Amino acid sequence: MGVPKGKTSKANRRMNRAARYTIDGPALAVCPQCHALKQPHHACPECGYYKGRPVVVKKAKAE
Repeated sequence: MGVPKGKTSKANRRMNRAARYTIDGPALAVCPQCHALKQPHHACPECGYYKGRPVVVKKAKAE
């Protein structure tokens, strides 16, 4: 069984932990209908399509 040779310093320990918890942005995919960026496996917020079918009805702006 492997045993560490010496004590890991506080700085190295914190550096290792910080690398584990870095924050990335959300994953994005391109909508095949309107080519806008959207989250994968979600309906497109721009056109309302999911898997080629309209699932969210967008209201037209009344002026």
